[in-house]
Amino acid sequence: MSAKDTGHVNGAFNGTEVSLDIPTNTLYHTSRDCIVQQEEELVKSNSWSDSCRRTCANIFRMKTLQKRFPIFVWLPQYKKDYIIGDLVAGISVALTVIPQALAYAGIAGLDLQYGLYACFLGCFIYIFIGSSKDVPIGPTAISALLSFQIAGGSWQMATLLTFLTGLIEILMGIFRLGFLIDFVSGPVGAGFTSAVSLIIFSSQMKDLLGIHTSGNTFLQVWISIINDIHNISWPDFVLGLICIVLLLSLRALASCSLGPKQGKSTCQTLLTGIFWTVGTARNALLVCGAAGLGYWLSISGNEELVRTVGFVPKGLPEFRPPPFHMDAVYNETSGEIVMEAQSFWDMVSTLGSGLIVVPLIALLETMAVVQAFADGKPTDATQELIASGICNVANSFVQGLRSNGGVARGAILNASGVRTQLSNLYTGVIVIIALLYLTPCFYYIPKAALAAIIIAAVVFMVQYRVIKPMWHSKKTDLIPGLGAFFACLVLPLQLGILVGIGINVVFILYQAARPKLRIETLSTPEGQRYLMLTPDRCLIFPSMEFVRKVINKQGVKSTLPVVIDCSHIYGADFTAAKVISMMVMDFAQRQQPLFFYNLQSRVAQVFEGLNKDLVAIYDISTLHAKLAEKTPT
Repeated sequence: MSAKDTGHVNGAFNGTEVSLDIPTNTLYHTSRDCIVQQEEELVKSNSWSDSCRRTCANIFRMKTLQKRFPIFVWLPQYKKDYIIGDLVAGISVALTVIPQALAYAGIAGLDLQYGLYACFLGCFIYIFIGSSKDVPIGPTAISALLSFQIAGGSWQMATLLTFLTGLIEILMGIFRLGFLIDFVSGPVGAGFTSAVSLIIFSSQMKDLLGIHTSGNTFLQVWISIINDIHNISWPDFVLGLICIVLLLSLRALASCSLGPKQGKSTCQTLLTGIFWTVGTARNALLVCGAAGLGYWLSISGNEELVRTVGFVPKGLPEFRPPPFHMDAVYNETSGEIVMEAQSFWDMVSTLGSGLIVVPLIALLETMAVVQAFADGKPTDATQELIASGICNVANSFVQGLRSNGGVARGAILNASGVRTQLSNLYTGVIVIIALLYLTPCFYYIPKAALAAIIIAAVVFMVQYRVIKPMWHSKKTDLIPGLGAFFACLVLPLQLGILVGIGINVVFILYQAARPKLRIETLSTPEGQRYLMLTPDRCLIFPSMEFVRKVINKQGVKSTLPVVIDCSHIYGADFTAAKVISMMVMDFAQRQQPLFFYNLQSRVAQVFEGLNKDLVAIYDISTLHAKLAEKTPT
């Protein structure tokens, strides 16, 4: 039967021939009971071709390319004036990241070269896909500690962790899951960071004191320190303390400025620049000086006085896929198995929850850098996820540690006058030069000096300053913060932060389950009194029994007509509809009027799905009239 035979006129057809086949002997309810019949092959071909055409057009349009490859935005606008700024910034970060990478490899329980392997390939890739000029790609203290606790000091496990967490970051970016970092609140982040700083500080005691330690958690490490403290190496300890004092002094020197802010003399400007340069390159200067001391001790026959890092392989790493299995390791003397062989799934099982926690923490670190120097510009967490993921997948092919943006190096980039992401090129090139030509010099670096570099950096990660404003603002926020802090000290980090997030979620669920209801006794112009109850949020299943009890209790207590102001109720679910239906019946049994004022239409549809007897009113005059009707004379 055609459209004109039915008597129905649809302007959307505009005279085209479309046949409507309505099944016979069937009650016609809606247009969903109709089947629009067209040429099936034509429909399929058109839908496939249109879909492919739209997808390709969306992927390859310039706006999408510029969003996913930010180099298309800044490279056409690049000026010659930018070269100096990017060069200085890249060199400054390189002088910082090389000694830090050596030290962070030690935190991860790996040989020192693995830290450097993470500092060049990711830098080159970030130039093309990174969204922020202030993000320097490289290992951080937090990522190194997480790698140690999750991978257990095995380079194979650490490399696989880098690869798999990179893939997860890419998937999170594709599915736009960057919002997950919103579940890590400020107090939890502060507690986690503070605990990490104390754990890293504790882990460096073995090199600072020249003793042997063991354990993954804060308590385990300090127990082993106390048990072996009698074996302290005083030369290492004294050298470490001197290095810490020098680093903190040079850090303060970097912020020294001679003369007024405006109108400095040439001499004042020069000295201020020298102070900043020396302070910024303090780690590199310390490593050079300490290596010189180690070399002098070696040629003078006193090489055993302080412990040095030893041999570091020269050259670039082999480019190969990350290890997807581990062979068994045997004792060369006895032939006993030292470590069992592990399949890919055994390795993944060992990494466990770290595969989820590491990408979240890395995103938190990177976005902290991006937002700190965004200058009010919009930031793109999705793009940073994708960029970080691709960089880490690439790093895994050169056996590199986990890498992401670090706040301290980001501050150096910004202060150095960085202009574009091209600064990462110079950083990566200098790291390659160090791997090719400078690794023999690393042999003489005292371990106490590297420990001092880490300790002088992590002491500023303890976020004790947030306690006072948090106490004055909202004291209950201290609970998830302290919970995360102590959980991270006692448990492995990946479990500790989950505990903090869990406490936060419990607080959120409790607030959702206990909405506030404003209770007022009002009167109409005719003097009719009634009870107005106003919930402050949506009605969902955790809160409904509480809301029902409060409303029923107030209704029974007052016996006045009850009006529920639904102005703040923007959503509801099936459980809410079921409880509202029961509440309507409760009031009907008591013959007590119950009205719903300003009920949203979509919420009304949910409620009316289970009970058609609820009375929804949308203006105050109608409400007063209804109250007058329901009031007994």
